[in-house]
Amino acid sequence: MKLKDLQQAAFDANVEIVEHKLVLLTWGNASAYDTDLGVMAIKPSGVSYDILKPSDMVLVDVETGEVIEGGLRPSSDTPTHLEIYRGFPNTGGVVHTHSHYATCAAQARRDIMCLGTTHADNFYGDIPVTRQLTPEEIGQDYEANTGKVIVETFQERGIDPGYVPGVIVCSHGPFAWGNSHQKAVENAVVLEEAARMMVHTSLLTGELIPLQKELLDKHFLRKHGVNAYYGQEDGSS
Repeated sequence: MKLKDLQQAAFDANVEIVEHKLVLLTWGNASAYDTDLGVMAIKPSGVSYDILKPSDMVLVDVETGEVIEGGLRPSSDTPTHLEIYRGFPNTGGVVHTHSHYATCAAQARRDIMCLGTTHADNFYGDIPVTRQLTPEEIGQDYEANTGKVIVETFQERGIDPGYVPGVIVCSHGPFAWGNSHQKAVENAVVLEEAARMMVHTSLLTGELIPLQKELLDKHFLRKHGVNAYYGQEDGSS
């Protein structure tokens, strides 16, 4: 992939999260990563989506964290994106938003429970919430430590980040990822909808009952397992 194509991919992802109403004002960012180049393209910090251009996407070396091209400062969440790319191999895109229902889950400090097949089609189980950061982690290298606590959560809870491609950062908001920038956007959309469904289900029932394991297996694995059969051979639904 050429660097201009990578910038275009990151730009497209940022436009899409606005179109899907996951972002208000400048409360969000998306990045795209080319593993062969070792380079990430990410939204510049604080720039309005209304004036954003593909050439504004800042190119960052994922190994060193150094900006290699771009006249604007990269998103303040750049170190978090870098930690996700470093910690979760095969990730090609990362999306961070403050979408309403997922952020409510972050503020309630609770997982987004897998209650039904809509959730299970994209996430193989609950979407975890991280622990809160320590005062020391907040005071120094806050954004990098946010990424590190995401990776830590998956390692300590034994969760495969390829099977559960999203997380709720305690008191903060959601991050989602995928093997491409398009998949990262899709997972961010589903994560928000799963959070919305969880909130409304709790209002109807007063309790939350996890999806039965057999249905979880069927719905996730028929789309993402080694013997997946959902969709067409060209990858379309």
